[in-house]
Amino acid sequence: MPDKTQEDGPHGSSAGEDLLRHTTPRYLKLAGIVALLVAVAVAGLGILSRVRADQTVADWTADQAVQTVQVIALSHAAKGGTLSLPGDVQAFISAPIYAQVSGYVKKWYVDIGAPVKEGQLLAQIDPRPYQAALDQAQGQNARDIATLANARVDLGRYQSLAAQNAISAQQLATQQTTVAAQVGVVQTDKAAVDQARINLEYTGIVAPFAGIITSRSVDIGQLVTVGTTSGTPLFTVSDRNRLRIYVRVPQVYAGVVRPGMVASFSVPEYPARSFNATLAASADAVSTQSGTLLVQFQIDNRDGAIRPGDYADVKLGLPAGSGGLRLPATALIFRDQGLMVATVGPDNRVLLKPITLRQDMGATVMVASGLTLKDRVIDNPPDSLQAGDVVRVTAKDAS
Repeated sequence: MPDKTQEDGPHGSSAGEDLLRHTTPRYLKLAGIVALLVAVAVAGLGILSRVRADQTVADWTADQAVQTVQVIALSHAAKGGTLSLPGDVQAFISAPIYAQVSGYVKKWYVDIGAPVKEGQLLAQIDPRPYQAALDQAQGQNARDIATLANARVDLGRYQSLAAQNAISAQQLATQQTTVAAQVGVVQTDKAAVDQARINLEYTGIVAPFAGIITSRSVDIGQLVTVGTTSGTPLFTVSDRNRLRIYVRVPQVYAGVVRPGMVASFSVPEYPARSFNATLAASADAVSTQSGTLLVQFQIDNRDGAIRPGDYADVKLGLPAGSGGLRLPATALIFRDQGLMVATVGPDNRVLLKPITLRQDMGATVMVASGLTLKDRVIDNPPDSLQAGDVVRVTAKDAS
């Protein structure tokens, strides 16, 4: 049998090898390179996109961190305006009434709010002990007057006897001395009678002037004693026809106080009504404790609209040029260093400046020092604002 291997020969071996050999497709290597480049490009674009997104977020965050503030354009007050100050209303005359003699209260006749006339009886202290003292003093005086009369009769007889040399000069002198001493006793008795009569009159407590009873602290049966003026008065009488208003004017405005000036004021009871008061007196000296000048205005209050003890909002007219820079009160900052305002520098960075106020008008204030017209003041500064912070500015007119 012929050999199969030999029959195949060299051609059969070559065909097997062709079946086992792998042939790389054409352009496959190029496609792989292209795919790799595409993948790298996609990855690069993704990374770049994320970097740009992160940068955008960072820029937005930084932009949001820059606070937007309103800046006020400062100006001087065109007119002098008005100075508003608290005033203390007091009765033109007010008298706390105390007992001038001791005793038990027998009766009282008027209560708070009652109008009284000068000399009107307010209360009565039991007068019996003082009537008895007056009777005793008058009896003593009558007795001593009779004794003086007898002494003078004796002196006349002694003078007649002395003219006849019937008695010695010493006896006459002794009788003259007796008469003089008795005159002194009678004068003492007369003073005691007057004092007893005055004490009796003091048992009736009367109004020293016409006015209104503003307090009463006495009742029937109460023991009142002399010498307790530091305690509560039995009555208080106030004259409401005229009133005084005491106002403390800051030293910087003391120059506007002039004789005869008229001020307007209001009281809480009549918020829509304005009253006038005329300057009556000035202390003409600045208090070292408060740095203010005490002035007194007077009010004609015959209609009784204003009450003693009222709080008054007094407005004084100021001449032009007497104020400083006008600033909204909302721009003020209260820090540990004192009263300050926040300003914006040329580089839009915050500068904190201490200031001194000349006048507080409620919604606005007048600044005496610390600012100039060129300063850009921040209105409603946030509490977190610090010196050196960068801000974004919008404008606002201070007037």
